[in-house]
Amino acid sequence: EEDLKVSPPCQPRALADCLVKNGYQEKKCDHLIDQLYECCQAFYAKNGDGATSASCPKPNLLRLKIEQRKKGIK
Repeated sequence: EEDLKVSPPCQPRALADCLVKNGYQEKKCDHLIDQLYECCQAFYAKNGDGATSASCPKPNLLRLKIEQRKKGIK
């Protein structure tokens, strides 16, 4: 809920820091990627698919990425 109040909503500052610190190895930041996608999902649920945030993929891409992560495709 708090992440929806920042500007831009769901700003992934912690994720960016994690990626830099770990040489852009996404696997080491998976938990933060999941948190970002959860925030973006809540953002679209609250504001509709027409809403935009520089931090979030477009809704159809977000749904695809979430589904892929559930299946272990990263």
